[in-house]
Amino acid sequence: MSKPNLLLLHGALGSKAHFDSLRNLLSDQFNVIDLNFEGHGNQITDNEFSIELFADNVLALLKEQNITKTDIFGYSMGGYVGLKLALSHPELVGKILTLGTKFNWTKAVSEQEVRKLNPEIIAAKVPVFAQRLEELHSADSWKIVVNKTAKMMLDLGNGKKISDASLAQLNNQITIGIGELDNMVTLEESQRIAELLPNGKLEIISGFKHPIEQIDVQELANFILSKQI
Repeated sequence: MSKPNLLLLHGALGSKAHFDSLRNLLSDQFNVIDLNFEGHGNQITDNEFSIELFADNVLALLKEQNITKTDIFGYSMGGYVGLKLALSHPELVGKILTLGTKFNWTKAVSEQEVRKLNPEIIAAKVPVFAQRLEELHSADSWKIVVNKTAKMMLDLGNGKKISDASLAQLNNQITIGIGELDNMVTLEESQRIAELLPNGKLEIISGFKHPIEQIDVQELANFILSKQI
């Protein structure tokens, strides 16, 4: 019998390289699928970043690989993209597990997050992070990724977020995961969305922080497997 499909969706500023070790730990149980969203992972694009664009990227990949249905694990922004795909193409999406996905996109929240996304300041004050972004993307493109991500976040805060009314239409089994030590996403916003979803539930993961590179990959794999996603 063929293994079920599991699509891994990376977060903002990230790439599918974040899933290299996780993919190996899940491959016995799943046909694991992943991708770099447009403009990420050493790709160049003239398009502005948006959740809609990234959902279209996923749709194109699924069509290319003749995948008619898949479960989804989405980290941070990847979870948001997974929900967007489920809204536009419900026939393609089974269960959804998000981790560290932010839902409280207001103008004030977006502006606060964008203050952290100045490439020149990152390069000068957080050189280790700048080096990691260069590794994930390229020396030529990482600053573009940061700037386009900042613009996307501002757009989310200015009305382009997924509405509560839309989320309330999702009938998928959806687990909203949040790390106990996450300092970007609040328990309150995660709980609110889990309660809004018809088949949603909240899962708080002990010891998990927001940055995926600070999460033990075996523990993350165990978490995914325990949800029987």
